[in-house]
Amino acid sequence: MNDKYISVNQLTRYIKYKIDNDINLNEVFLRGEISNFKAHSRGHFYFTLKDEKSRISAIMFSSSTKNIKFVPQDGMKVLVTGKISVFETTGNYQIYVNEMLEDGVGNLYIAYEQLKKKLDEEGLFKTDHKKPIPKIPNRVGVVTAPTGAAIKDIISTIKRRWPLCEILLFPALVQGELAHETIVEQIKNADNYNLDTLIVGRGGGSIEDLWPFNEEDVARAIYNCNTPIISAVGHEVDFTIADFVADLRAPTPTGAAEMAVPQKNEVISLINQINIRLNKALINKININKKHLEEIKKHYIFTNPISIYQAKEMNYDSILERLKYSLTNLIHVKEKNYQRVTSSIILQNPEILFDKKKNKYINILSKLETLSPLKTLQRGYSITKKDNKVITSIKNIKKGDNIKIEFNDGNINAKVI
Repeated sequence: MNDKYISVNQLTRYIKYKIDNDINLNEVFLRGEISNFKAHSRGHFYFTLKDEKSRISAIMFSSSTKNIKFVPQDGMKVLVTGKISVFETTGNYQIYVNEMLEDGVGNLYIAYEQLKKKLDEEGLFKTDHKKPIPKIPNRVGVVTAPTGAAIKDIISTIKRRWPLCEILLFPALVQGELAHETIVEQIKNADNYNLDTLIVGRGGGSIEDLWPFNEEDVARAIYNCNTPIISAVGHEVDFTIADFVADLRAPTPTGAAEMAVPQKNEVISLINQINIRLNKALINKININKKHLEEIKKHYIFTNPISIYQAKEMNYDSILERLKYSLTNLIHVKEKNYQRVTSSIILQNPEILFDKKKNKYINILSKLETLSPLKTLQRGYSITKKDNKVITSIKNIKKGDNIKIEFNDGNINAKVI
């Protein structure tokens, strides 16, 4: 009765047999966009080929990848040639690619490059705008999905490295059409919580999954945030616009947690080293001061303190003697001056000074009388004036001028004819 049931492996093998023997699937030519691209260390390429409605898993072995003339990236549109088959372990059908040609860059990649160029020209990527990440934070915020590996890794890493740090989660959508809006909202919200550092990110995924962190409003929210931000989006090979704008880029969420907080043992070791250096510096300072104190104690002032008084006493005596000498000398000089003045002939016979002054006065008066114009008039001369000005030349008057002639005993008015 149970003979009609077959195993899953038998079914998968039958489907694989059917597909492998379908001539139409042995050589397929597909056009699509690369997504979730990964290059294996052995040289194989694993990726998804998609269009607007469907997607198919693809693998290209190293024997074929060495013939490719370009570096495949997420978002590239390509032309592939390959064979459709089934991977028995998972039961998924996929294309085994033999050839791949570049068919232009996908729309998401174009949008990414355009926005990256625009924001770079505006200066959002400049290093002089980036804020330093505090070395020993008290509070770290995280903007990410409330569930998933990213938040778990961040929390466990911070608690292990620096358990004194408080972690605040600001839950946000990190995938889908509305994700960028919630990320922006939570970045602005976290900026009000006096955080030392803010981690913004999510785990790995395809370019579509990571796209919210390539949105312009998310980039500007990161740029305008006053709190230092560490971007932790995807894996080490994934670069988003958020990575370029953030103050620091981490390769993974775990890496962001390691950058956000110090290692507890390293801090303890640093504190111990500082403590040792401080103790050495303190002991050295004490020894220097002790030595200085001993030198001071040996100074003659302390060994013979009365010498200070004696020196001052001698200085006082010297100053007192100089003052006495100066005073005596000053009195002597003044006495000599007084004697010289009192013995002066002027004070002995002041009439002599009066006679000298009188004779000098009479002599000056005689000279004034000799030069006086009145004396000239008394000798028969006259003075002719015009407009109260003395006429010294006939050239100074003309016919019809009124003149005044002064004599010793009067004056007359005349007119030139």
